[in-house]
Amino acid sequence: MPAKKRTAKITRNTKETQITAKLTVDGSGKYKIKTPIPFFDHMLESFTKHGLFDLELKATGDVHVDDHHLVEDVGLVLGQAFVKAVGNKAGMRRYGFFSLPMDESLANVAVDFCGRPCMIYNSPAKRGKIKNFDLQLVHEFFQAITNEAGLNLHIDVIRGENKHHIVEAIFKSFAKSMDMSTQLDSRIKSVLSTKGKL
Repeated sequence: MPAKKRTAKITRNTKETQITAKLTVDGSGKYKIKTPIPFFDHMLESFTKHGLFDLELKATGDVHVDDHHLVEDVGLVLGQAFVKAVGNKAGMRRYGFFSLPMDESLANVAVDFCGRPCMIYNSPAKRGKIKNFDLQLVHEFFQAITNEAGLNLHIDVIRGENKHHIVEAIFKSFAKSMDMSTQLDSRIKSVLSTKGKL
């Protein structure tokens, strides 16, 4: 009998944003994503496809003011969804690492799904815009996921010149790292920690 898929549905409604997300960790890369920010949609689709997750996400908000609230809140919701979906993390590999090239860009991402939030973010594309998308929001998005999911997340862009390539390499490398860290290993009988709890 196949193992039950790890899924979660999260809804967040505030005066600034309205977000609903359904995440399946043990997915196949299917996505249905709709936000008012096209470049952000593209990054979330890449994350879902390359992480082999399934994600349905609908988000609206006060983007007439700024994109910040929506991007950050989507990060919060995704972080909560991962925590809910994986439960007590029994049998989970916990760690993930991936080095991903995107043309001239190379992004290294390492994650420890340990319950203690800490993010290190090194990228040559911290400021500026891709069309109308503010690059500072990439940091805000990953900080929100880190805080809600309790990740130890290290993002290091080794090289890169094209801003689109850099950001896409980060999202895809993060996807592969999260896929690795959330995979189940039959050799791990409880949780991968000498403390017996994550």
